[in-house]
Amino acid sequence: MKVCLLYGDREQANREPYYDTGSIIRDLGLEVLFRAAAQRLTYENGELKQVEEPDLYVREMFRTVMMTPLTTAEEIAFRQEIVMECLRLPDLMQKLYRISTVVLAKWNELGRGVRGRIRQGNPVMQLTTEIRVLRLFVDALAKIRTLPELQGELFSQGLRAFRDGLEREFSAEFEAEVRKLLADIAFYTEEFDPRAAEEQGTVVRPRIVFECGLEDGLKFSSPKLLSVSSEQVKYIRPGSTRAKLKKFTDAVTKDGFSTVEDARFQVQAQQLQYSVVKYLMKRQRKWMEGFQTFFDRLREQSAFYLGAVLLKAHADRVGIQCCFPKVCDRRDLSFADLKELVMGLSQRVNVVGNTCELRGKDVLIVTGANQGGKSTFLRSIGVAQLLMQCGLPVAARSYRSGIFPRIFVHFTRREDSAMNSGRLDEELRRMNGIVEHIGDGSLVLFFFNDTATTEKEGSVIMYDIVRALSEAGVRILTVTHLLSFAKRVYEEAKEAPDSPCEFLSAERLQDGTRTFRMIRGEPELTSFGLDLYDAIVGK
Repeated sequence: MKVCLLYGDREQANREPYYDTGSIIRDLGLEVLFRAAAQRLTYENGELKQVEEPDLYVREMFRTVMMTPLTTAEEIAFRQEIVMECLRLPDLMQKLYRISTVVLAKWNELGRGVRGRIRQGNPVMQLTTEIRVLRLFVDALAKIRTLPELQGELFSQGLRAFRDGLEREFSAEFEAEVRKLLADIAFYTEEFDPRAAEEQGTVVRPRIVFECGLEDGLKFSSPKLLSVSSEQVKYIRPGSTRAKLKKFTDAVTKDGFSTVEDARFQVQAQQLQYSVVKYLMKRQRKWMEGFQTFFDRLREQSAFYLGAVLLKAHADRVGIQCCFPKVCDRRDLSFADLKELVMGLSQRVNVVGNTCELRGKDVLIVTGANQGGKSTFLRSIGVAQLLMQCGLPVAARSYRSGIFPRIFVHFTRREDSAMNSGRLDEELRRMNGIVEHIGDGSLVLFFFNDTATTEKEGSVIMYDIVRALSEAGVRILTVTHLLSFAKRVYEEAKEAPDSPCEFLSAERLQDGTRTFRMIRGEPELTSFGLDLYDAIVGK
């Protein structure tokens, strides 16, 4: 039985995660999203009552899935459908995650071995454990199959396939058969408790009926099993008057004998019980093996969708509107009221959004006033692209973009003791690692300023890098304070009607107010640093 909720035709990704996921997570601040996706919000009478501690497993699975991109529009649409269904039925994934987590924990307590097999050991104990695992599977699968959310109408292809597959592999009729078997062989796992037997007055005993021949030495020949069952019989305390009477009756009965007084008979009876139960359980082994990895995969995949539901709940909490993005040509990018989700969640505010439309453009250069929201704007696109490429909604009223299986983030970092050389050398070394892994369908988010070198030298370096990447068909979104570089590219773009470059600038009002919105415009030869100086001095 396969789960296949992340990918319609397989259980796991068939490609590697993004290159240098550590840099992507660090530069875009994605740990905020991972934490939110693992924190459940509890409401009471419409008021937030509690924010639970993060579930570390959910956080890790959400991170793993988000950092492994989907590569086709069909894959994205498949996962988006399931996310929409989960948002409509917010308790479904919580229940699936809880059931699978409990099953795996109990299975481990029972001695789960490698690849889900029962650990080798005493054959009797191994068989007993196998029966208990079977009961554990049956109870869990019955809970899943009868979940109210799965009983109703489902519109997502993935969840319908999951429900239909479970119904096919574990129908109500099949469950009834297995439960009857478990009831019939209950004697084998029933632990005898004299005190409980005294109180209840009954005890479970096997009733095994078979046909066979009887040879010398009471050896069976050609046995044929007819029926097996567990019966509740009256408990007779050893040494009691009733026990003595039964012993006498058994002794004078011609068509029966007691195994109590003869140890050899007791051993043979136990061997017979073991052989019969082992034979019956062998018929269930193939079915059980089909579910050996089911609960692992269900826990992994339900954890991701649970994270999706919780992340949307956190966005709703701060009033950030979300939408499901559309896939379009790689040279196009358009969005309305796109917000930086990480900032919104970390500061718990509904941040300013931006609207933009690029058609047939491979290079976007953003300049403008310091503290005008340029880096935030760049990060908002990066976060949205990653969310889109794992099938999740983005923080915007609308979002359309192509698919980029290779996403690279290069933000200038502060110099620290971990650096083995100068800052410029470190930045160029990181850039070299990106270039070595760039290929078809690459997107680079680039923030390179003049703090690592002079403005003139940095502009030359930046121009050469952007030009080379653009000619290689790489989409580049860059924020820069290297105004000589921006001006040079702008002048060249004016001379070429089919230029692949677009220019935005952080809006600044006449009084120096930053609106944190990006507008189309020619790069200015200043970042208005004096505004900040005046603001500080004015205080």
